[in-house]
Amino acid sequence: MANPLKGEVIRLYKNLLYLGREYPKGSVYFRERLKSAFMKNKDVTDPEQIKKLVARGDFVIKELEALYFLRKYRAIKKRYYEPEE
Repeated sequence: MANPLKGEVIRLYKNLLYLGREYPKGSVYFRERLKSAFMKNKDVTDPEQIKKLVARGDFVIKELEALYFLRKYRAIKKRYYEPEE
């Protein structure tokens, strides 16, 4: 792996690991899936391919954040508004 991109990959892994703590199926499940995804692509050396994989990882981060915000919104809505029947 090229040195300039190594930092990006490590940053991505750490961010995903941090976000995985609140994953609905559990942090252990998320960590195992994350590790397998990174190990699957560990032999990629083409810088363009690595950039594409990092971009996909950034997309996953945005999706996880949206999932967490939606979960919080639903909890607040459920707590403060009465169900309409």
